[in-house]
Amino acid sequence: MRLRWAEPLLTSVGFVLVGLLARTWRYRETGREHPQALYDAKRPFVFALWHSRILPLLFLHRHEGMVLLISRHRDGGLLATLAERWGYRFVRGSTQRGGEVGLLGVVRALQAGGVVAITPDGPRGPAGRVKPGIVAAAQHAGVPVVPATARPSRAWWLSTWDRFCIPKPFATIHVTYGAPLSIAAGKDGLRSGMEAVERGLSVIATAI
Repeated sequence: MRLRWAEPLLTSVGFVLVGLLARTWRYRETGREHPQALYDAKRPFVFALWHSRILPLLFLHRHEGMVLLISRHRDGGLLATLAERWGYRFVRGSTQRGGEVGLLGVVRALQAGGVVAITPDGPRGPAGRVKPGIVAAAQHAGVPVVPATARPSRAWWLSTWDRFCIPKPFATIHVTYGAPLSIAAGKDGLRSGMEAVERGLSVIATAI
């Protein structure tokens, strides 16, 4: 269902409403042991999630000190404001604008021991296709990639390029994490890593 009237929830005037809405959601997690093992070992890693599912996952992982790669587009600015309110740090940039700066910021955050979340199909798609930036960052920093996805029991789906998901009040959100994916060196490692991340995200989406 595509509802244009729901889009103002993602503007600056709707942040309070988004927070109130999110507090009604109920989460069920599968595969949490995968990222938890890396947390326990104090190992940096990259969370990979599709752009359409960023809102429910952002709320779930709020105040964990995670770093986000956020585009320089206007929509990215709104997301940065919301993310900052929820305790995230962020790097501005993307594969389209400020890509090299964004990649460098992500690598530095990982090398400093941080956990970084990236939407590999953002900021403008195509939806469900992995771009090289996330894999290149993980490869350069020598860290694994953990796929993550969320499926709400009820949601509004906006008329955006990715069909952005806003779970409805009191929705149950099923969150699934995949096993960490190691990225090999070189161009072949980059190419196979992109395929592995895309396949990993597809697998956990069908497993919910």
